[in-house]
Amino acid sequence: MSKIVQFENVGLRYGLGPEILQDISFGLEPSSFHFLIGPSGAGKSSLLKLMYLAHRPTRGKVSLFDRNISTLPRKDLPSVRRRIGVVFQEFRLLNHLSAFDNVALPLRVTGLRGAEIKRHVEELLSWVGLKDHLDSRPPTLSGGQQQRVAIARAVIARPQILYADEPTGNVDDRIAARIMHLFEELNKLGTTVVIATHNKAMVRETGHAVMSLEKGRLSLQGNAVSDASQKKGIEVGKVPTRQRKPTV
Repeated sequence: MSKIVQFENVGLRYGLGPEILQDISFGLEPSSFHFLIGPSGAGKSSLLKLMYLAHRPTRGKVSLFDRNISTLPRKDLPSVRRRIGVVFQEFRLLNHLSAFDNVALPLRVTGLRGAEIKRHVEELLSWVGLKDHLDSRPPTLSGGQQQRVAIARAVIARPQILYADEPTGNVDDRIAARIMHLFEELNKLGTTVVIATHNKAMVRETGHAVMSLEKGRLSLQGNAVSDASQKKGIEVGKVPTRQRKPTV
């Protein structure tokens, strides 16, 4: 089976400084679920930026969807990015838009109609506990509420790959468990999920493969190939999911 993400001897440095990432090589199967762990400063955010195309590697080869990102023309990047969902640690919400409109953005890019957008966005925001904040703008929301809006925006269009940087860092344990359930359900529907976290308890409880970074070098723990028919995912409740992808 072809890897949906492939790194081959990748290195990354900023400017003339030392390499932040060194000789990174791994492959992720479609529909797999991985945690990315490591101490602060190990390079987790830098690795995620390579994976969601915010940076290109200094050396080595990065492939997504069987395309060499290292040499991909800039004009082709948007079509690749539309297949990726990202939950940023700093949220990156648009402050002049409501929670509803922030989450609706990925669907509007695809050309989905207004009534369908309204149904999907309201259902998902309700599920993450924000049904009373559809019209609220990010500056009026707490950090945990903004986190949930950012997560809803990242998953609303059923991306083929989802990257999340500390997605449960600003919420309580109950909401964190609910967010993990959402990621689990999305993964069962075929999305490859990579979560960067310091939450060791969450990593232990779910039993998914672990990618560990330390001093810029990567090691793999557990099964690197997570077959959808052999998942050991936690039992989850019903999560609102879209039954079809809009045409991109």
